[in-house]
Amino acid sequence: MRLALTVIACLGLLTACNTVEGAGKDLSSAGKAISKTAKDVAN
Repeated sequence: MRLALTVIACLGLLTACNTVEGAGKDLSSAGKAISKTAKDVAN
């Protein structure tokens, strides 16, 4: 459930970026959030 919410939140962030640099930062943040969620679920 957390993973789904994280993905939805990250997609919302992606729609807010206006530049390629911003998109890169958003993707990086999304990846970190997904990794953290996966670690939380594993523990």
